[in-house]
Amino acid sequence: MNKYKKLILSLILDALGYVSFIIPGFGELSDIVWAPLSAWLMTKLYKGKTGKVAAGISFLEEALPGVDVIPTFTLTWLYTYVFTNKETTEDIKKKAT
Repeated sequence: MNKYKKLILSLILDALGYVSFIIPGFGELSDIVWAPLSAWLMTKLYKGKTGKVAAGISFLEEALPGVDVIPTFTLTWLYTYVFTNKETTEDIKKKAT
């Protein structure tokens, strides 16, 4: 998956995490399901140490009340592709051709 598709997916997943704010009282209950799911999705979307650390942060962010507003998926994308400028094997192969 290229980095821009990951960005779009990250934005969608962060928006999905915000849905819990729409119905008062339901949000914290939905976080019981969303917290482990978001951590699992983070490990699938971002591999290696970055994905594991981000998954732990994502789990805590969703599980703790009041900090659901942090866009963890998008921040992980920024860390991966902007601040550390990591390129995937797919990106390197595309540049070589």
